[in-house]
Amino acid sequence: MNRLAAHGLAVALRTGWEGRILRRATTAEDEETYGVLHLATFPLPEARGDFGAGVTELMRSPDVFVVLFEYGPESLDSPMFAPRGVPRLRADMFSSKRLQRPLPGQLGCQLFFTEGTRPFCLYVVAGSRAYLPRIVAEVNFVLAQLDIVL
Repeated sequence: MNRLAAHGLAVALRTGWEGRILRRATTAEDEETYGVLHLATFPLPEARGDFGAGVTELMRSPDVFVVLFEYGPESLDSPMFAPRGVPRLRADMFSSKRLQRPLPGQLGCQLFFTEGTRPFCLYVVAGSRAYLPRIVAEVNFVLAQLDIVL
């Protein structure tokens, strides 16, 4: 397995998976940005939005797209980020109503959590319900390999 690491995030890439870790360019002088991890079971386009704009349209039924988006320290005391530790997924967490951009057949899952002092959103798009058990197992395997430097 190849290892991907940047911006205090590291993950082992499974065979057949692609990944990128980036930090968006700032648009204002006082703005600070944080790490964003994108993982997919299909080729990732270079131009893509933080939560999959330009990406999820390319998915097939057996595919999965994973985003780990870091928020700033101002989010730490928010109830939304109260759950501690990297979550593990279950099939019942997915719904077509949990997608940033609903597309036919796709299901999404969005969870907020804090690891140490770093708040994150985990957003996962599954290509279809038919492959959901395999997708959940694969994403949980990848999440178990995730390292977040505190």
